[in-house]
Amino acid sequence: MIELDVQVGAGRSLHVYDTASKGSGRLPVLWHHGTPNVGAPPEPLFAAADRLGLRWVSFDRPGYGGSSVVPGRTIASVAADAATVADALGIDRFAVAGYSGGGSYALGCAAVLGDRVQGVLSLAGIAPYGADGLDWFAGMVPSGVAALGTAAAGREARAALQASGFAYDCEFTAADLALFEGPWGWLGKVGEPALAAGPYGQIDDDVSYTLAWGCDPGTISAPVLLLHGTEDRIIPATHGSWLAAHCPTAELRLCAGDSHFTIVDHAEEGLEWLRRQI
Repeated sequence: MIELDVQVGAGRSLHVYDTASKGSGRLPVLWHHGTPNVGAPPEPLFAAADRLGLRWVSFDRPGYGGSSVVPGRTIASVAADAATVADALGIDRFAVAGYSGGGSYALGCAAVLGDRVQGVLSLAGIAPYGADGLDWFAGMVPSGVAALGTAAAGREARAALQASGFAYDCEFTAADLALFEGPWGWLGKVGEPALAAGPYGQIDDDVSYTLAWGCDPGTISAPVLLLHGTEDRIIPATHGSWLAAHCPTAELRLCAGDSHFTIVDHAEEGLEWLRRQI
């Protein structure tokens, strides 16, 4: 794994990860991480990526890990950051993949960057806030309603909630806990250091989910696969259904009985689908 810092305008930087050292000629897949995580690409999928000839590229979103804080960032502004990273690495076209809120950032990347994005894999992505025909908070765990409802009131309100000692309760199931005992215990590995640079990675993520995306998922021209668990209470499956109905190129796979966490058990088949699109 290569790690480097890419300089962005206004004196800020993005901390970047790249598995290019594994060999040339691989299809780049830009990974968008969840909330709160750092941007290291998904180790549980490294073997599948090697088998499929994929190269992982990723970065800490602003405010996480080694990337500078950017107040007011949006789905579209992070897509511009992704383009900067790709340019710095000499990558023209690439696929994108993301988990949880990262799935939304992957979709935004495709909407903003057009033909540069060759395919999109989103696991448990979140739909735009205030989307017509979607009860955005319906089915979320109370902690999610509290965090995102406060974020909708603005950055200062979300920061005040964080400073109050608020602790997000994911309401893990027995199946979730069993998942974490296996390779996907990696989620804890990228979660624990996520806030080492301060709380604003998570705060600005939450606020970004309630701001206008700055792009329209309906304009995506690349093929899209949406994977969502029917038992997801962090980002309910209605979000996946809304995105599928509003992205003309999208295929939705609702995975019966899967939660927000166990949906990652389908990530390898998602990568196989992504490889077939290119």
